[in-house]
Amino acid sequence: MTKEHYYLLLADDDEDDCLFFKEALDEIVISTTLSFVHDGVQLMNYLKTNDSNLPDILFLDLNMPLKNGLECLAEIKGNENLKNLPIIIFSTSLDGEIVDKLYQKGASFYIRKPGDFSKLKSVIEKALTIAPQNNFEQPERANFILQP
Repeated sequence: MTKEHYYLLLADDDEDDCLFFKEALDEIVISTTLSFVHDGVQLMNYLKTNDSNLPDILFLDLNMPLKNGLECLAEIKGNENLKNLPIIIFSTSLDGEIVDKLYQKGASFYIRKPGDFSKLKSVIEKALTIAPQNNFEQPERANFILQP
């Protein structure tokens, strides 16, 4: 399901990470609109009040205040109106046990936030290319982590 334009939602409490993400999107060729939420409670409220106009992809940070990304993922996948929302985890950590848990809970892909801007651009573009090609289906576990 490749589209000409993607509506993205980034759930991340780090203002700098949000700014870098937006700047990276601005430099890739894929057309997007980006919205932000800055904590897990705000994310869940946003999704529940906009369930008729959900984003094409949610980029979800794990370490957020009020409700963390893992809690949000479980709540989204347990909600009949939200369960098919493609979720790409976007986090600084790369703990194998947590990555396995995220895979089991139904996240589409996992991206470790790169510190380098060109790698950030590359991995976001890769995510926006690969995910739609797979109809946003979760890949085999070996292909779950996207690298720049």
